[in-house]
Amino acid sequence: MPNFSSDETRRRRSIYLLPNAFTTANLFAGFYAVVQAMNGRFEMAAIAIFLAMVFDGMDGRVARLTNTQSAFGEQYDSLSDMTSFGIAPALVMYEWSLQGLGRWGWLAAFIYVVGAALRLARFNTNIGVVDKRFFQGLPSPAAAALVAGFLWLAVDNKLSLQNETIAWLSFGFTVYAGIAMVTNAPFYSGKSFALGRSVPFWVILVLVGVFVFVSSDPPIVLFGLFVVYGLSGWVIMLWRWRRARELTRLRQEGLEERDATVTPTFTASHTYQPPQPGGQQPGSQQSGDLRQGSQPSPPEKPRGPL
Repeated sequence: MPNFSSDETRRRRSIYLLPNAFTTANLFAGFYAVVQAMNGRFEMAAIAIFLAMVFDGMDGRVARLTNTQSAFGEQYDSLSDMTSFGIAPALVMYEWSLQGLGRWGWLAAFIYVVGAALRLARFNTNIGVVDKRFFQGLPSPAAAALVAGFLWLAVDNKLSLQNETIAWLSFGFTVYAGIAMVTNAPFYSGKSFALGRSVPFWVILVLVGVFVFVSSDPPIVLFGLFVVYGLSGWVIMLWRWRRARELTRLRQEGLEERDATVTPTFTASHTYQPPQPGGQQPGSQQSGDLRQGSQPSPPEKPRGPL
């Protein structure tokens, strides 16, 4: 358990109005999506899920900007996300097209729900452990936007397909979103972008361009953006895997080159021979000279006193 000061402990136990107001709006939008799906207004249900995603992205940033993070807000946000991005999209998709598939339809919806629950539980337990620049698995708001975007695109008469074909496509998107949430694929989080810092003027122009681009045809643009985002994690994962293999190969080549340069070479220049009688070693200079045919030099006579 971390050791907080008294002020820090009191702040984490407090309940702040501003960030929790956005969390409540997120929860309301998710519940509203379920109600609209039960009434057969699926387009409004899809729009409500996208609004819930906007509110969810704002509550955490508002809490960090105003220094109003709290343990209550973290738990409230997690429960709201489970409702808006776990249960609501699954029920909306089931009411819209999955129920026509019978058992396979509700199984696909359940896979999505349990994937969202496991994703949120893993996120809560891995806070401060994983890299904040990337999510571990597809985030639940993006998964909800993926299935809701497909629904909005189909309801807006952008897909001229048969109902059975649309039902199986809904099955595929729902199952993929549920499985992608519990994978280890890294998806960019965007948390490294600080809203409180100054930005160049061209960033404002880009933001205006994004609004214009999305407003031109929201169903197609939003669905296309989240399809690209839903596949980006696998691209990053493949790139990291190839980079790791390349680094491993280069490291092995470097070790082999280093071993080749520092490995000593041994030559058999001396051989062991047993001592000969007389105490003379066969490897001495005298024996070597005798073997070469030279005469040994006479021993030097000791000099006496002059």
